[in-house]
Amino acid sequence: MRSPCKPLMIAATTFALALGCADLCAKSATQANGDDAMYSDVLDLHGEPQTPADRSFNIFFDAGSWHGYSLPPTADTSTGFVGPFVHSLGDGQWVGSRFAQLALKDAARRQDIVLTPIEGHAAPGYLMRRFAAPDLTVRQTLFFADAWHALVRIELTATTAKDLDLSVMGRIMPSQEAGLAKHDDAVTQSFTHSNSTLTTRISVNGMQGRRIVLAGADYRIEPDQPLHLEPRQTTTVFVEQTLVYDDRVETPTPVDGMIAWPQNRARWDGYLKSIAANHLPGLADDIARRISVKAMMTLLGNWRAARGDIHHDGVIPAYSNPDFNGFWAWDSWKHAAALAQFAPELARDQIRAMFDYQSADGMVPDCVYLDKANNNGRDSKPPLAVWAVLKIYRATGDRAFLSEMYDKLVRYHRWWFKARDHDHNGLAEYGSTDGSKIAAAWESGMDNAVRFDTATMLKNGDGAWSIDQESIDLNAYLYREKLDLAEIAAALGKPQDQGQWLKEAEAMKAPIQARMFDKTLGYFFDAKLGQDDRVRVFGSEGWAPLWAGVASPEQAKAVVRVMLDPKKFATVMPFPTLAADDPRFSPIQGYWRGPVWLDQAYFGVEALRRYGYARQADDMTRRLVLHAKGLTGQAPFYENYDPLTGQGYQSRNFSWSAASYLLLLQNRSGQARDTL
Repeated sequence: MRSPCKPLMIAATTFALALGCADLCAKSATQANGDDAMYSDVLDLHGEPQTPADRSFNIFFDAGSWHGYSLPPTADTSTGFVGPFVHSLGDGQWVGSRFAQLALKDAARRQDIVLTPIEGHAAPGYLMRRFAAPDLTVRQTLFFADAWHALVRIELTATTAKDLDLSVMGRIMPSQEAGLAKHDDAVTQSFTHSNSTLTTRISVNGMQGRRIVLAGADYRIEPDQPLHLEPRQTTTVFVEQTLVYDDRVETPTPVDGMIAWPQNRARWDGYLKSIAANHLPGLADDIARRISVKAMMTLLGNWRAARGDIHHDGVIPAYSNPDFNGFWAWDSWKHAAALAQFAPELARDQIRAMFDYQSADGMVPDCVYLDKANNNGRDSKPPLAVWAVLKIYRATGDRAFLSEMYDKLVRYHRWWFKARDHDHNGLAEYGSTDGSKIAAAWESGMDNAVRFDTATMLKNGDGAWSIDQESIDLNAYLYREKLDLAEIAAALGKPQDQGQWLKEAEAMKAPIQARMFDKTLGYFFDAKLGQDDRVRVFGSEGWAPLWAGVASPEQAKAVVRVMLDPKKFATVMPFPTLAADDPRFSPIQGYWRGPVWLDQAYFGVEALRRYGYARQADDMTRRLVLHAKGLTGQAPFYENYDPLTGQGYQSRNFSWSAASYLLLLQNRSGQARDTL
């Protein structure tokens, strides 16, 4: 599934402190403890890095940020948050170990105030910690105003009037000490082989003076006047940290914390409303919705803003894996399909980010990065872009986006038949631009699938190679694309195009049904080029024709029987990528040779629904939810799962798993069909 692409990153930070509170902030505080309280801690976001590259725990990102934070370990009694982790610096690394730590002193008595932790939570859109001292409570809330600015909202409430000396402290990773310096009224941090800087400064309303102290890896910034607290009135302090990727071209617009916090709450309130109706028969609604919120938090945690050579925002596969700080094509299509439900502009940009690099012949590359030199154009990925664009349109009714994308989608669709149809029979093959079999396997998305074990490469022309078999999933996707392009053409008032697409889809149906279905085994397989023979491997690709609607009812009935066979695909956690009774079945380390991948499981559920097996689809979905270990608790989404135990493997916080669960849990109805 993954090609070896490596990007470069840089960072910079601005740190500002602003005082003030208003009715707006008070209203936001109430809201933050209300509607989203039921969704606190769907993910465990506590942790502390042992090395700069430590990814062993979960990290909070939002709003497209390339920098993220965590709650300190539960036993840590000190204030502040852990971070930042800068995902665009190399393959990603921690540049700070602590941010927004507080030191308070009674200004009159010159006595330190000891803050005792009360609680700490991760909620949708923010991290929160609360502390107490005699006659004083302190709440710290970390959130993102936008992709550049992380803010910590500090609320101080005293029962008696107080004057406090307040210091905000931070600690960078020791390996970064050489880059730490003072510059005018700020602390700057520079990085080797980078044009970026990390800048820290403080700004306090009505207070012009500030003191900056550097000591090794530690820094301290404080106003030169005491902070006055009135009894039983909350004073709010905002601490700001801004990451700039390249200060030669970026000048982030300043933010006002008193406005940014309610805007953050309004944005997340909109997200949460989108899953209010999520439902699965036989599953408690609160479980379905907590998993849906976890899925949204995962997708938005992997959201990265346009920077460098990435020209539109999008979603990376998983920040937990150092290889995944770019965008992949078929990941992008799946992300966009789910994002369409609650973040449609991000869904549109996810599509645009990949098509920004569409080549002159129509091909869309495998993956794109901050540094385009690392993009992989040796292969593409399975053609699900039209499906994703149509998902966005159905969610939004945005014809302008359809118009923007239509010609690009047509060129990409046509490319498959120009570059990947070796014998020009109207059925395509996976392949590569360099003739390598590994890139052809990447193009399928199923890198080491058993069905490719004996495949060989055939040259189609300059920069165009195919494997020697027509893949059933590829051609099912292309059939579906023709139908979806017909729907888009109709929406755009292009009846001639619509008719042509429908005609082409009908022309593909008979060859797929005849060449790729084995009547004896009752299943679809890849077909060998130039032969009336099939690659008889029972894999998840065999139900793609049902998902696409290209199978006949009789063929679908036979395939469903195989899908629901507990010896093959109806395992504890259903729909492995290779039948469980295949001798090559490897559910733990097999990658595409047995584990459950949620995109293929989602296609399997949709395949059942399309042909009327709604009851079975609901049953399989419940198994996918309830048998994935830890999913209904705090466990993150994994890249794939063991079909026999439900144990998650490979990358944590995996976006397309989150996207697939979000799509699975959409409220929907269908006519049950109980008889096979």
